[in-house]
Amino acid sequence: MGLSTTDWLLKPVQSVNRAWTPEFSLREVAMSLLLEPYTLRQLTLRNRIAVSPMCQYSSVDGLANDWHLVHLGSRAVGGAGLVISEAMAVTPDGRITPEDLGLWNDEQIEPLQRITRFINAQGAVAGIQLAHAGRKASTWRPWLGKHGSVPLNEGGWTPVGPSAIAFDPQHTAPVQLSETQIKELIEAFVESARRALTAGFKVVEIHAAHGYLLHQFL
Repeated sequence: MGLSTTDWLLKPVQSVNRAWTPEFSLREVAMSLLLEPYTLRQLTLRNRIAVSPMCQYSSVDGLANDWHLVHLGSRAVGGAGLVISEAMAVTPDGRITPEDLGLWNDEQIEPLQRITRFINAQGAVAGIQLAHAGRKASTWRPWLGKHGSVPLNEGGWTPVGPSAIAFDPQHTAPVQLSETQIKELIEAFVESARRALTAGFKVVEIHAAHGYLLHQFL
């Protein structure tokens, strides 16, 4: 009987100390607490190493793929206690770029479950960052060497924000959110958080920095 494309990757859990420290134990160094378990409410991490969100700009229609499995899964194999996904948009127009991950519909749950299963199998905890880019949405992937908004005829969209003030002259001016739209966005964050739990994430982080939507209200 054959194995699936990922079954053979699920075990064994890799041991940082056994695999990478043949001559001495990392627990003997001055920063030994770094490798001690840490309990956050009812959740215990195997150590205090957390991988922060890193945007990959490698998705189609907000769906996770093999790239994201390797990117996040390898950090779990490497021994991190907590692995947090890149910013996932709660609505399509909340993406930083058209290639961002998202969690605005149920179809996006299953590809993420494959990733969280792998992370869990390696002894790490899967976390997720939920976000909305606001007026900084609909931009080019950074390695393309372009600045500003992606045109509508090239897959971009008109961003939204607290006011109709563009981020800079190269960015499209956003549409000012109405009170009703603000309430809808709050609900979008709630629904995305519910999907995140269904997808197997145990830590949910709300992105409210770097000039994105929630930060724009401050």
